[in-house]
Amino acid sequence: MSPDDRTRERMEEPRTFGDSDRQGDYLRGVDQVARAAQPKSEAPDLPVGQRVRQIREQKGLTLTDLAQRTGLMEQFLADIEAETASPPLGVLVKLGKALGMKMGTLIASGEERPYTVVRSSERQAMSRLSSQRGTAYGYSYQSLAPKKKNRSMDPFVVTLEQAAQDVPPSAHEGEEFIFVLEGSMEALVGETMEILGPGDSIYYDSSEPHLLRPHGEGPTRILAVIYSQDR
Repeated sequence: MSPDDRTRERMEEPRTFGDSDRQGDYLRGVDQVARAAQPKSEAPDLPVGQRVRQIREQKGLTLTDLAQRTGLMEQFLADIEAETASPPLGVLVKLGKALGMKMGTLIASGEERPYTVVRSSERQAMSRLSSQRGTAYGYSYQSLAPKKKNRSMDPFVVTLEQAAQDVPPSAHEGEEFIFVLEGSMEALVGETMEILGPGDSIYYDSSEPHLLRPHGEGPTRILAVIYSQDR
């Protein structure tokens, strides 16, 4: 065999195991870089009470400070943070203002965007029925625009699980639009009580003392849109 033939044979020989190993190492390195470049999934959202406590502590506020800013009882605020009281919408508005946050930020976190899409399968209830201490609050919220930046409206699907017998009406700046999806609801606005059923709606100034609660048996589901001009 001539020297040229031997050189050609060596060139045509398959790669050795060591060559494959080095190629595998290279590909594994590329794969690791690609995985690191992928966006990481967001941490799951905290329940409303835990988020209130987290933001309050980040701002260096005590429960007494928050009570003074909102006009709410300190024990009620402690129950909210302990997740034994799910606050009405009006209370969430007051908490948001007192903490310098949009109300929707108390429901869900994440980077704000020019627009937000929430698929029906992605809605998550961010409050729960409060029953550990028999507290008369049963509000569950699903935020429909948690990451929309510079928003003036906060839309929610709200489930009223039980009558809130001891909850006083609340008042705050802004406007509210309520559309009943399921069940029956009592809407107290000022001195007037309205009974609303599926397909009924009500629109009122939030500066009027108001309170929403289910009417009769079974849960009530509503679409609630809260508008505030001072955001």
